[in-house]
Amino acid sequence: MGLESGKHIEKEIEGELYRIVETGIVDKSRIDFLKTILEHNGYEVKWAEEPRKTEDLPLTLMIGVTDLTFNPVIAVYGRRLRSMDGRRITPEFWNQKGESFSPVYWEKG
Repeated sequence: MGLESGKHIEKEIEGELYRIVETGIVDKSRIDFLKTILEHNGYEVKWAEEPRKTEDLPLTLMIGVTDLTFNPVIAVYGRRLRSMDGRRITPEFWNQKGESFSPVYWEKG
């Protein structure tokens, strides 16, 4: 999950209900990256291991925020989140595919 899905999923983490921002995370550095951005923007963040159906499946993580109205797709594409240096987060930056803060959703003609 991530920016590819607009689903609104809530799950309980340590006894409290959270809006899930992203699931299927395999690398702790991704959790740290998202946690830093979300906390900088004023969200209370928790992460946890996702329940596995069988023991042979790999361990994956999920991250969520306490704001049950939060939608990462709207927050990123609506340019509502800011980086640590104050620039607006783009999908490319959110997905850790580059450092560009200048979104170009169209081609200049």
